[in-house]
Amino acid sequence: MHETVLLKEAVDALAVRSDGVYIDGTFGRGGHSREILNRLGEGGRLLAIDKDPEAMIVGRGLKQQDSRFDIVQASFAQLQDIVAEHGLESVDGILLDLGVSSPQLDQAERGFSFLREGALDMRMNPEAGQSAAQWLAAAGESDIAVVLKEYGEERYAKRIARAIVAARLQCPIETTTQLAGIVAEAHPAWEKGKHPATKTFQAIRIFINRELEDLVVFLEQLLDVLVVGGRIVIISFHSLEDRIVKRFIRKHVRGDELPANLPILDSQLNRRLKQVAKAARAGIEEVEKNIRSRSAILRVAEKIA
Repeated sequence: MHETVLLKEAVDALAVRSDGVYIDGTFGRGGHSREILNRLGEGGRLLAIDKDPEAMIVGRGLKQQDSRFDIVQASFAQLQDIVAEHGLESVDGILLDLGVSSPQLDQAERGFSFLREGALDMRMNPEAGQSAAQWLAAAGESDIAVVLKEYGEERYAKRIARAIVAARLQCPIETTTQLAGIVAEAHPAWEKGKHPATKTFQAIRIFINRELEDLVVFLEQLLDVLVVGGRIVIISFHSLEDRIVKRFIRKHVRGDELPANLPILDSQLNRRLKQVAKAARAGIEEVEKNIRSRSAILRVAEKIA
């Protein structure tokens, strides 16, 4: 069963106005969207975005039930185009719940989980782009190592990449358990309670889906779409994602970087955001119910100019 992480905390942080216009940039199975709709009045509007065709099925069902809601199959990196196509000039708040959802992990055929036998796919949208198996079949050893190092922070990236290339010469790597076995055999230092393929699978998934690149592109458009007083609420599950979000908020909270002792007023620093509270994490009770929430970090900022 899918459990929406930090549901109340995230929607509370969005500070939903009854007549506001909001975007759920990662619809998933609609947990956050439904809670936002519960807080909207008749004049409110919610637009959701998701790459996953299965999320679209759920979203279209919700659209039939609630005229205030609409959904588009796309990446949140297409934010400005989506807003324009829906006749909106700006929105009052945007929520992102990054990473892979529980239903995606639970479906073996999606290829996200090393614990379940399935085709090595890993695409958020299986109808578009290159699968993990296709990429691993053609990528150079050094390219594989770079992905594992940069996106998975895998200490033994070169060693694992070498093992993958050697294994594919024997037979194509087409299933999740094949890849997990190759990585497990090549990995020299298994951490207690953690599968040795964890970082490798994470790295390939992030790379295949352009997750970090999409987040950067989204953030570059954010301030042009959000109204003054509007909120951005982002839940991340990976240190690389959180670092990107944290740096973006910090940059626009501080304003322009200028030489020390330059005689200008504070109001001239071009500050665009204010941070709303400190980064928050799931409480003990939520973590006990949903282990996935353990790594979640919630960051909130408000546009001030």
